[in-house]
Amino acid sequence: MAKPLLITMGDPAGIGPEIIAKAFREAPADLAGCAVVGDVATLRRAAELSASPLALPVAQLDSLAGLPGVPPRCIPVLQQCALPGLVPYGQVSATAGQAAADCIVWAARRVLAGEAAALVTAPIHKEALAAAGGWAAGFPGHTEMLQAEAAAFLGKAVGEVPVRMMLANDELRTVLVSIHMSLRQAIEAVTFDNVLQTLRITHSAVGASLGHPPRIAVAGLNPHAGEGGLFGREEQTIIAPAIAAARAEGLDVSGPFAPDTVFMRARHAAGKPGEFDVVVAMYHDQGLIPVKYLGVEQGVNVTLGLPLVRTSPDHGTAFDIAGSGRADASSLLAAVRMARRLAAC
Repeated sequence: MAKPLLITMGDPAGIGPEIIAKAFREAPADLAGCAVVGDVATLRRAAELSASPLALPVAQLDSLAGLPGVPPRCIPVLQQCALPGLVPYGQVSATAGQAAADCIVWAARRVLAGEAAALVTAPIHKEALAAAGGWAAGFPGHTEMLQAEAAAFLGKAVGEVPVRMMLANDELRTVLVSIHMSLRQAIEAVTFDNVLQTLRITHSAVGASLGHPPRIAVAGLNPHAGEGGLFGREEQTIIAPAIAAARAEGLDVSGPFAPDTVFMRARHAAGKPGEFDVVVAMYHDQGLIPVKYLGVEQGVNVTLGLPLVRTSPDHGTAFDIAGSGRADASSLLAAVRMARRLAAC
């Protein structure tokens, strides 16, 4: 790509910096044209964890203009956060949360301004984000923060930039009606407007990626998709009418289907293509558990509806193994490859 791809370091106390350093070591061709937005000292510490036999050097960039001059097998880092020193691994801290948030905002603004092609975000810790206080504490995660940045860039209210989360791997894609909220709130978020909006966003974004209109399956909210109203009527009064409205607009949508079987029907396995290109799930865990069960190593989180390309690994900060050198960079590499494909659309 003519423009660089930005990778934010994530929470410096987690595995984000380590998987970034490992990705540059293990797949330098995939990371060509990528720059890390983070803390130089943190990335140098991470590079030493993945050293075999020597750690990759870390080059500090003053601006994106310096990226073409970085030699091969070197990690280019844009210092865009203030850390008083190295934070301890595996510990929630306001300092780490603020540093992660600062990197996200800076990188998002560069992509929105057209200075970079896409954004890949390493994992952040939501408790650390909340502990940071101030503006950062107002966001439960990446998605909401990026939504706010996009709205400000476009001069719109946040609600005027609807976004959805998609988790995808080679076998399954799923898009969520609601994201980070309690289960009680998520059930209340299953409304006609939210379901129809999710179907429209899914049709547009997944269709652009595939190059053809996607076949969308919709999971029910209740067991057995309500069993004709015996276990709940949301399928009859909310979800089915939204599906009918989407079909009237020309979208290829089917359902609602029993949520315990629809993901199996959509799965693309070797020698057995799935019946659908994507499943719309009603809430966070309903959609994410099936994809993550197939393997977090290749899973990619994609934010749909933004005026920028954003992907991320489908795992978290893994505080329990941070600093041990055992983190796997596969999901980050998959996120980088996905970002490149989407940015080329």
